[in-house]
Amino acid sequence: MTATITDIELSAPVNLRDLGGIPVEGGLLRNGLALRADDLSVITDEDARTLVEGGLAAVIDLRTKDEAALTGRGPLAGYPVAYHHLPLMESISAGMPDGDAPVIEHVAMGMMYARMVEAAAPQLASALGIIALAPGATAFHCAAGRDRTGVLAAMLLLALGATDDDIVADYARTHSNMAAVMQRMKPTMGALMARLGFDLDAMAVTFPDEPMDISMHTMLARLRERHGDALAPLRAAGLGADTIARLRHRALA
Repeated sequence: MTATITDIELSAPVNLRDLGGIPVEGGLLRNGLALRADDLSVITDEDARTLVEGGLAAVIDLRTKDEAALTGRGPLAGYPVAYHHLPLMESISAGMPDGDAPVIEHVAMGMMYARMVEAAAPQLASALGIIALAPGATAFHCAAGRDRTGVLAAMLLLALGATDDDIVADYARTHSNMAAVMQRMKPTMGALMARLGFDLDAMAVTFPDEPMDISMHTMLARLRERHGDALAPLRAAGLGADTIARLRHRALA
């Protein structure tokens, strides 16, 4: 039987963080502009209320249609928060490695991230426009808050003039949260991935020992190799100088 929001136990996010404090062009990114997170559709009502009282004005949902259909918006649907569904993949299988007992190989993940930027450039450009125009904080999330969320965080930080080292450092912060992330994802992603023949528990123990920052370094290098400017796919999809200027103004205000 397919799980629904009514029979999934709601829980606090385990990979939620404000991007505030990261060095960007002109200073430090302020708190309260952009938050990255794991699945916000299954947070508790208490957490939803805390986020809204803290200034949350918009949510960008990067999950696939299947993922979003499973749980909907969750408790945040009951609050005056704008909701934007901008899936970065058509199916979660697009981000899964091949094999019966897949190993998450970081270079391959980075190459997949680069392809995601190219294929989903319109969604990523739209997401940056939403962050630029939201009247308060914008939170963006996928399921784990690592891959799709990490790609959008990287594009935002690039637009704000952050260095590669700071972009990679933010991405790598998720590493210590992965055990808790995998446990929290079981009721939702576990069911969806089982349909595709993947075992979430098996994948939880097949992460390589090498640092996960390799993935983000690989993505940035691949995009520059192919386009010169890592933001070029988004610029071609409509990301304009005015949006970047507004983002930079809001980041330091």
